[in-house]
Amino acid sequence: MLSIIGFATILIIVLLLLSGRVTPIIGLVIVPIIGALVAGFGFPEIGVFFSDGIDKVINVVIMFIFAILYFGVMQDAGLFDPIINKMIAISRGDVIAVTVGTVIIAAIAHLDGSGASTFLITIPALLPLYKRLKMSPYLLLLLVGTSASIINMVPWGGPIGRVGAVLGVDPTELWRPLIPLQLIAMVLLIAMAVILGMREKRRIARLSETERAELEVAATAEYTESSVPEKGKNGLARPKLLWINLLLTLGLIAMLVWGIIPAGFIFMIALSIALPLNYPKVDDQMERIKAHAPNALLMASIILAAGSFLGILGGSGMLDSLATDLVAILPAMLIPYLHLIIGFLGVPFELILNTDAYYFALLPVVEQIVTGYGVDAASAAYAMTIGNIIGTFISPFSPALWLALGLAGLEMGKHIRYSFFWMWGFSIVLIIVAMVIGIV
Repeated sequence: MLSIIGFATILIIVLLLLSGRVTPIIGLVIVPIIGALVAGFGFPEIGVFFSDGIDKVINVVIMFIFAILYFGVMQDAGLFDPIINKMIAISRGDVIAVTVGTVIIAAIAHLDGSGASTFLITIPALLPLYKRLKMSPYLLLLLVGTSASIINMVPWGGPIGRVGAVLGVDPTELWRPLIPLQLIAMVLLIAMAVILGMREKRRIARLSETERAELEVAATAEYTESSVPEKGKNGLARPKLLWINLLLTLGLIAMLVWGIIPAGFIFMIALSIALPLNYPKVDDQMERIKAHAPNALLMASIILAAGSFLGILGGSGMLDSLATDLVAILPAMLIPYLHLIIGFLGVPFELILNTDAYYFALLPVVEQIVTGYGVDAASAAYAMTIGNIIGTFISPFSPALWLALGLAGLEMGKHIRYSFFWMWGFSIVLIIVAMVIGIV
């Protein structure tokens, strides 16, 4: 009976998340409570389950709030602008250089872990250049999305934070083994960008004179320096503090990798230094916090709701029961490799499950099953995360992707057709690399 109630609870949450009729917070809080009541638990017991679940995710919540605020302040102060501007200037005019530059620019722009800000920085800056060179804007979206997905493995990115909440592990600890994979992935993506650049060069060469003229007209804006995002226009940039901000950020990352103090505490300290350093007036500091608080609070509230969900399903025994019964149903030869099977299908799953459903509904069940066969919980989570994370910005459930499509004037269907197999193939290669270097 617990298995049936647990399965129904997860299924209802997934369907609600897919339908878009409720926010993740409502689905993750209300449905498990109803499930626990149906299973015969009282509110005092549910309260204990809730407290246990929140205890497991509170450190993740603290880290998310202060990481998003810190990197938001760094974006405002213009820390990444000179690098992005220089890359755009260097790559201008050569198709292959542009594709490689796009990968690097997107990686830098996504250091704050926000897909929306990444697209707001990269699309307006690079789209006129792509049009001027008659390059496909769908190629721009493919490269930016894939590059951002690789960087999204950082602990303040959504997926690793969700995994940390599910496993009850500090996201920074999960991230450290992924650093070599991120470096390898960036090298592989640059190689893929070269291949795609060569393919794009051949496509442009085959265009007729009429097609070239039409594309020339379509490029409504010539590439100018004004197309490069300049935070200085709104008075927030602090170019004189560039090197101090860079040293502060590098020190922060070094402390995260070292791991001697909790990640949330590191970001709290860094933000407390960055705010008065860049914006001495208290009113300006409060304005920067207010500007980035919505993103920070949204992510924090979802993680807290997930803690409630996982606490209730775990404490009530629904997850254990569901995993036990699924093992009895599934073919025995597949069960120890279930995390790999799901991982290899991670990108297709992005088309039918949103991020919250994948990590908060599917991951706990799979992790519970395979750990019973001696698979390490972190290894199972890595396989599912690496396989899925590359498809983050191909999912119609990604609000940031819709923003990117709007900025570029593109269609979702065409983007999926153009990018799907490249992203899926890339994710499969990354899982294989992760297996070779011992992460999975």
